[in-house]
Amino acid sequence: MSSEKSILSRFWQASDEDSQLRLQTIVRLRWLAVLGQLAVIGVVALVLEFRLPVGWCLFLTACSAWLNVFLAVKFPARHRLSARLATALLGYDIVQLAALLFFTGGVQNPFTMLLVVPVTVSAATLPPRHTVALAFLASVATLLIATTSYPLPWYPSEPLDHPVLYDLGIVAAVISTMLFMALYARRLTREGKLMSAALTATELVLAREQKLHALDGLAAAAAHELGTPLSTIVLVTKEMQAGLPKDSLLAEDVELLRQQALRCREILQKLTKHPTEQDPLHGNISLQEMLEEASAPYANDGKPIHIFVHPASGMTGTAQDQPLSARKPGVLYGLGNLIENAVDFARGRVDLTGEWDQTTVSVTLTDDGPGFAPEIIDTLGEPYVTSRPMSARKTTGKAGGLGLGFFIAKTLLERSGARVTLENKLAPQRGAVVRLVWPLDAFEAGAERAGPGTAVPRPQLRPAAIEVYDR
Repeated sequence: MSSEKSILSRFWQASDEDSQLRLQTIVRLRWLAVLGQLAVIGVVALVLEFRLPVGWCLFLTACSAWLNVFLAVKFPARHRLSARLATALLGYDIVQLAALLFFTGGVQNPFTMLLVVPVTVSAATLPPRHTVALAFLASVATLLIATTSYPLPWYPSEPLDHPVLYDLGIVAAVISTMLFMALYARRLTREGKLMSAALTATELVLAREQKLHALDGLAAAAAHELGTPLSTIVLVTKEMQAGLPKDSLLAEDVELLRQQALRCREILQKLTKHPTEQDPLHGNISLQEMLEEASAPYANDGKPIHIFVHPASGMTGTAQDQPLSARKPGVLYGLGNLIENAVDFARGRVDLTGEWDQTTVSVTLTDDGPGFAPEIIDTLGEPYVTSRPMSARKTTGKAGGLGLGFFIAKTLLERSGARVTLENKLAPQRGAVVRLVWPLDAFEAGAERAGPGTAVPRPQLRPAAIEVYDR
């Protein structure tokens, strides 16, 4: 999992030190603000003919426009801003908007709520400490324009005179909205980053499994292609030995060559006998073989794994009728991860039950461990949610996890069409229950059958700790 850990380390480092805000984004937002400010000033001064300090308002708007021009000349459009520079630019936006509000009625101006925007942008793109600084600046600016400002442009015959308590209520509304929007944007951004990092780790795991599967096929192909020339070498060396005098200086070299060729042939025969070395184009695997292959790496952990494979209740059939699936590395990895967790937490045994009927294929994994913690059972399968605490090293010999393993397993299994459900055994029994259910069509997708409804199980190199039963 070194690749996944490197992704996570880069994620945490980036979220603490880097800015996710591009110059192009902040420049475009400011141009929208400039156009909006010019439109409002024009409507208020020319259409409604309200009195306001137009000169100061146009000056402040022009400052924003010139700042955009300077940034466009100084940096390329796709330049990613540092956290400090991004904070400074958003801080300028707060000050500029507060100054405009100061000349146009203070908090009585309905556009006061726009002070929330720079803080929300910061919460979504900058480290928390920068967002806190901008929120403090916006709160101070709101309080200042609430206590002193030019009067709100309005009809001279109908002056507006809001009580102080009303103005303070607007200040409270702005600050509370600011806090809510900042926290909400921060939470959404954080969850998006976590999901992105976890999905990237999932893709890396799947790519690694696919490469291993491809190597399996190459090994089988190499064994097949090299078998004939090695047999020829053995035959030729045998004939050479028969034709050489016993005291020939070449006899020893020919014997060594024959022995090495025989050794190569034995190695290739071992490769072809390994149950997982199959031609990728004909890599069918039965339900029983899937459970055995996924369980094999964990069979020697001191806890026996019992596998039960049979038709569902009410169905008739034998092991020869069990469904076939294409050998999918993602499914084997996901199922193996669930089995590993069950073996880690089980006290004495782990049971795997495979069943099928006319429409579905199901696998039920149970153990006799403590079961799933009630407070996290509904969120297990999301990235960075784990039931393995840091103290788990004492009981399982493994460090506390990040919750990525279960997330990756669940994602890969669901991608294959399976529905994954989690529950605990009913009291007084103890233990966890993980149930996988595939539609029959999804399970058999990609498999090649010799005939309808026939499965021919291959010989298995089954560890002694795995016991298989059928009904």
